Amino acid sequence: MADTNKSDSPDIGDIQKTLEKQIADLRKEITKINKSISARSAEMLDDASEQASDFYETAASRASRTARQLRSQAQAVSDVARENPGTTTAVVGLIGLLGFLAGIAVGRSMNDTSRRWY
Repeated sequence: MADTNKSDSPDIGDIQKTLEKQIADLRKEITKINKSISARSAEMLDDASEQASDFYETAASRASRTARQLRSQAQAVSDVARENPGTTTAVVGLIGLLGFLAGIAVGRSMNDTSRRWY
C-alpha cells in the first residue's frame, strides 16, 4: 500500500472547523439579508400608506366639492320650479309623454316578428 503523509492530507477536524466557519458566515449573511428585506418592506408599506392617505384626502375633497355643487344646482332648479309652476308642469308632462311614446315604440319593435331578419 501507498504511504500517505499526515501533512499531505487535510485533517478532519480542520475541515469541520472550516465548514462550521462557512456556515456561521452564511448565517450572518442571511441575517443581514433578512434585516434588509424587512427594512425595505417597512419603507414600502409606509410609502403605500402615505399614497393611500393622499388619495383618500383628494377623493374626499372632490366628493365634498361635488356634493356642494349638486346641492347648489338642485336648489337653483327647485327655485326655478317654484317660480314657474306652469312651465315645470309642462316640462314634466312632456318628458312623461316622450317616455310613454318611447315605451310604445320599443314594445312594438319587440313584438313585430315579421320584420326580423331571420
